[in-house]
Amino acid sequence: MKKFFTYNWQVRDEWFQWCQQLTHSQLVKEMDGGAGSILYTLFHIVEVENSWIRGIQGKEDSMYSFEDYATLEQVVSLSNRLREDHKRFIDIELPDLKEKIIKVTWDTIAYTCDDIIHHIIIHEIHHIGQFSIWARQLDFSPVPAHFVGRDLSF
Repeated sequence: MKKFFTYNWQVRDEWFQWCQQLTHSQLVKEMDGGAGSILYTLFHIVEVENSWIRGIQGKEDSMYSFEDYATLEQVVSLSNRLREDHKRFIDIELPDLKEKIIKVTWDTIAYTCDDIIHHIIIHEIHHIGQFSIWARQLDFSPVPAHFVGRDLSF
């Protein structure tokens, strides 16, 4: 799983870098077929990852408001700050929790930790595909999404 998290974080950082060529109005423009704007979707990815990981840890969900992270720099900062905690958790605690049953406050169904981890990974990959489509709609080349050829050491 570590390689998939590393992959997602690398590609997320590349999208953050890619976004620097856009104007703020392009970043917040409502896009079809997704969570909203490019900027909101980046925020959404970070927030969802954090919520599920905190759920696995048995911690209360720390809700973040997009209004408090309404610039690219603020979303990048939030992503970097939360990633440090997530890395420690994935590296140290996660291996012992795969089969643990997790119940989160925002859902009525209990899941295994393993299923939640897969969901987190797939959720971001899903949005990476949306970014690629949106980039082309804006007449830009998307970030390459290749898994092979990357240094995915944790």
